[in-house]
Amino acid sequence: MEREGRTESFKAQAIEIASLAVQAILYEASCHPSPGLVSAISTGAHSDMDYFTFLDSASALISPLIQCAQAGLSPESPKEIFQKIRSIGRLGEQRMFAKTRGVNTHKGTIFLLGICCAAAGKALYSGAGFASLRSIIQAMTEGLVEGELSARNQELASTDPTTLTHGERLYLTHKVEGVRGEVQRGLPIVFDIALNVYQENRDLSLNSRLIQTLVAIMQFCEDTNILHRHSMETLREVQARAVRIIALGGMKTPAGSKAIDDLDKDFRQRRISPGGSADLLGVTVFVALLEDLFNGR
Repeated sequence: MEREGRTESFKAQAIEIASLAVQAILYEASCHPSPGLVSAISTGAHSDMDYFTFLDSASALISPLIQCAQAGLSPESPKEIFQKIRSIGRLGEQRMFAKTRGVNTHKGTIFLLGICCAAAGKALYSGAGFASLRSIIQAMTEGLVEGELSARNQELASTDPTTLTHGERLYLTHKVEGVRGEVQRGLPIVFDIALNVYQENRDLSLNSRLIQTLVAIMQFCEDTNILHRHSMETLREVQARAVRIIALGGMKTPAGSKAIDDLDKDFRQRRISPGGSADLLGVTVFVALLEDLFNGR
């Protein structure tokens, strides 16, 4: 009986964690103007998806994210948990593609939030609390770049490029570690930069706060979405323009707000979509919600 009660408690905790992850996904998709990105107002730089595509995709991810959180609520090591959630993530991708008819809306998000949901579950199970979240993520993904990219450099170089993932191709071309490097380092853009921006701008409306955080992320993100569709030169331009906008005050000043509007118009015209930054915005919101959850316990 006690075991059944514990199991039900874990299920409830997993659902609670995953619900916050879906909330974060919906927040990211809803804010505007998010330069080049799909929002409730605009399709951004995209012609194959709109806001409702993102809502459909988010609904498909509820079950996989619950399963990732449940995987973390266990005595298994972070490494063992990570191996388990990778297969869950692949099933999540299949659910997403089935719901969106083949459109990639949230592949990066599934990877990032799946890891974070599992880490949150582990932090709850171990009783270590919110402060342990980053170290659990690092323990889960230790050696990921070496194992899947750098140590395989020669193998990747001799492989048919059409069979490589976007991340593998970009590593070969630019030595950009992408999302693998970001999680292995414990999500430094999120924990060292974006979370502070999000928390320090509570005086803004929620929409403006999200946009302010997005632009702050764009300053530093080695956005593989931009690299895949454009070039390193375009990525550096995006980063530099984000730096200038934050220097103007971003959503806190008329000049900064106008600069963001102008950036959105330019990105839509040039088909520039900072999807990697969008993924990290979703993670930032999720981590902020998790902090509130842990502090409320």
